[in-house]
Amino acid sequence: MRALVVDDSTAVRLYLRKILLPYGFEIVDARNGREGLQRVREQQIDLVLLDWNMPVMNGLELLQHIRSEPGVGSPCVMMVTSENDLQEVAQALEIGANEYVMKPFTPEIIADKLALLGFPRVA
Repeated sequence: MRALVVDDSTAVRLYLRKILLPYGFEIVDARNGREGLQRVREQQIDLVLLDWNMPVMNGLELLQHIRSEPGVGSPCVMMVTSENDLQEVAQALEIGANEYVMKPFTPEIIADKLALLGFPRVA
């Protein structure tokens, strides 16, 4: 299994990597939506953890590409963002996000969402 973490914050990418390791994921990351799109085009991705507010291409734009482009599969997408406006949450879910987590978050929140998506811990 492979997870893609897309966030412009190095600290957040490293924190999410640490949380995901017990699930047995091979983890790749990207600093913005354009890099994230390149990763999903090049590799089979099972799970995407995606920030909304990033330079170059934001997370919602990347989500739209993931859900509309043939050939990128249909990975589970979890928005992990500081966007907390209910209309924006609804918009992300309508476009195709499977789960939505607001920053700040704890490892337990991510674990609960991963369990809902069917990803059991392996380590």
